[in-house]
Amino acid sequence: MALSREQIAMRVAQELQDGYYVNLGIGIPTLVANYVPEGMEVMLQSENGLLGMGQFPTEEDIDADLINAGKQTVTHVTGASIFDSAESFAMIRGGHVDLTVLGAFEVDVNGNIASYMIPGKLIKGMGGAMDLVAGADNIIVTMTHASKHGESKLLSNCTLPLTGKGCIKKVLTDLAFIEIKDGKFHLLERAPGVSVEEIAKLTEGELVIPDNVPEMSF
Repeated sequence: MALSREQIAMRVAQELQDGYYVNLGIGIPTLVANYVPEGMEVMLQSENGLLGMGQFPTEEDIDADLINAGKQTVTHVTGASIFDSAESFAMIRGGHVDLTVLGAFEVDVNGNIASYMIPGKLIKGMGGAMDLVAGADNIIVTMTHASKHGESKLLSNCTLPLTGKGCIKKVLTDLAFIEIKDGKFHLLERAPGVSVEEIAKLTEGELVIPDNVPEMSF
């Protein structure tokens, strides 16, 4: 069974480490804030100028002036800092973020990512994605494994305009957790109830399958 958006976020949260500074992109990545392991201290950064982002607020805690890069209302943790976007991007470009979690349209076997535009469709701009993929060594992409038409998003070569080249090492989809190395996709884990055959069928790029592929645990 394919993972829900929340389950994808829960699995990503298992990759967090104590003391990490983490940037969460728009979409599924923002949900990771709700699943930081208990007792772990991480500082979540939002590119619009918030370091120390907390979980999404309850109705009683909503502050309309406190938002993330996707304009969703958020909370902040003790020790949080608020600053302008120029300082935020200086942090990103300076390599001070330990982990970045982003969404994408496509990823290929060479670690290329296409995440910001589909030709012919109106876009508002690149956003911070290009800076994030250039400024972070540790990036996890979250997305559905295939389009709603059943077309693979894990490709031999990206077909859409690139956001970054050779920068993606891990992809977590609704079907699988995959590592990219040596010009191939390597299957690490599969979603509960999803077969290796299903994953292989929906992976257009070369997929290396070990003898044993464990199911994800939450």
